[in-house]
Amino acid sequence: MDVVQSFSLFTDQDIFLFKEGTHCRLFEKFGSHDAELNGEKGVYFAVWAPDAQKVSVIGDFNKWQPDTHELNPRWDQSGIWEGFIPGLSWGTLYKYAITSYKGEFLEKSDPYALSWEQNQQAASLVS
Repeated sequence: MDVVQSFSLFTDQDIFLFKEGTHCRLFEKFGSHDAELNGEKGVYFAVWAPDAQKVSVIGDFNKWQPDTHELNPRWDQSGIWEGFIPGLSWGTLYKYAITSYKGEFLEKSDPYALSWEQNQQAASLVS
């Protein structure tokens, strides 16, 4: 599996509206979305984690290892972390692994996911 590649669905206008608090279609930008980059299909991930020092995507595709697929923080101070992971597709189980500035490690389901596991783990599903 390749590493996370830089990619964004956010435009400058999206970021302006997000920071202003008036963006009405954030579900089109945050979460997981099928995407294609340089002819390769995969999944784009975006999550808002303003107090994070590191965010990665963990899942069944990387044996839930938090150091393999780190997302990139946006340069615009929005607190958004994002990236494209090639080779992933619908049905992939995932969560966000977040390391806070205080060093606390958290595993979080995607608040913008359209599907989740129906068990204690409650991982999100790419859909």
